[in-house]
Amino acid sequence: MRNRAVVLGGGMAGLVAAKVLSEQFEEVLLVDRDQLAGVADPRRGVPQGAHAHGLLAKGQEVLEGMFPGLTRELADAGIPTGDMGVNLRWYFNGHRLQPKATGLKVISATRPELEGAVRARVQALPNVRFLENHVILSLTVTQDRSRITGVKVAPEGEGAEVELTADLVVDATGRGSRTPAWLAELGYPRPEEDRVKIGLSYTTCHYRLRENVLGEDMAILCVATPDHPRGAFFSRLNDRYLLSLTGMLGDQAPTDPEGHLAFVKSLPVPDIHEAVHDAEVLDERVAFRYPASVWKHFERLTRFPLGLLVVGDGVCSFNPVYGQGMTVAALEGLTLREHLKGGGLPDAKAFFTDVAKVIEAPWGVAAGGDLSFPGVEGERSEEVLMGNAYMDRLRAAAEHDGIVTAAFMRVAGLIDPVESLMRPAMALRVSRHQPETQNA
Repeated sequence: MRNRAVVLGGGMAGLVAAKVLSEQFEEVLLVDRDQLAGVADPRRGVPQGAHAHGLLAKGQEVLEGMFPGLTRELADAGIPTGDMGVNLRWYFNGHRLQPKATGLKVISATRPELEGAVRARVQALPNVRFLENHVILSLTVTQDRSRITGVKVAPEGEGAEVELTADLVVDATGRGSRTPAWLAELGYPRPEEDRVKIGLSYTTCHYRLRENVLGEDMAILCVATPDHPRGAFFSRLNDRYLLSLTGMLGDQAPTDPEGHLAFVKSLPVPDIHEAVHDAEVLDERVAFRYPASVWKHFERLTRFPLGLLVVGDGVCSFNPVYGQGMTVAALEGLTLREHLKGGGLPDAKAFFTDVAKVIEAPWGVAAGGDLSFPGVEGERSEEVLMGNAYMDRLRAAAEHDGIVTAAFMRVAGLIDPVESLMRPAMALRVSRHQPETQNA
């Protein structure tokens, strides 16, 4: 029952799953269609990999627990690190939140840098093996279709089909996961979906500047709001700067030089345009579209085959501007670890129920925030409307009160629950900083 586990997908969710499975299985085989080992650039299988990424404070905490020394290793490699509330310049509606130390460490690493460091740790595990450049074809099942027995794969290009037997298959292939289709082919129902259409775009390039315009700070974060729906992430990397511009509901920064700079100039934070208008562009501007956030509710299924689980974006794909995806994947790794403790194979219903508990809070933050944009389709419950109105007031208060900023950062970093922002002492601080017309 614990001989071999097969992980489909070598992104962050797959790497974390492989690490956890290696603690309980004799062999773990990780399959991906891309080359993994030694890859330092964005991979074809991670189209968003070239754009700004964030590992929230909770994710940093979980990964450091799984891979002790990872944070120091990245810092020693020259990757900037700092405090979430001090070394990141947070702007909403053109106004900066009052800086305040939080004790929450963040790393200004690119997705390939972070993924590469974690991948090297996983690859060094003695019972983990990578099967790279292989296409995933289908699952294999018992005759009664009650249990998954493995997966069929084939080398990319030409090559014979190979059947990999497994006691447990973990699908970590991301937003394009074929598990819902596989379930339908096997006679199981597809999971219900919650979908929030946001029409998000990213346009990214790298710059070399004449001087360090951020000092000890790591990034300028111009967060999109309904009043200013264009956003930007401007980050200091090793020896260069990354700029990711975001647009909502079909808006997208042009990739030509003039149009791109005009978009930057339209931001409510002029510091970014000042920094890049005459800087050296190091690469082509690349665009990425993200149509909708999707939560597949596997926990609601009454039937599910034994020997199969899904993690990461294959369960829930969040609006990436909130930076929650990798952190939720890390937390799902902890959930998987708990469900492997009892021996045998995890019960899918129980596992997905606990995964849903992990997803619920970050989904509420992201989906609720997106529904504050009038053009985003979706049901706006009284709870969502009241929550968004309160968050507007809280961020306005944080422009003047660092304690409010720190509390907000702890929630945004998935350290504290959203409810902590509504406690009487915090609500009082928020009310103190409102204009008199709002307090009347």
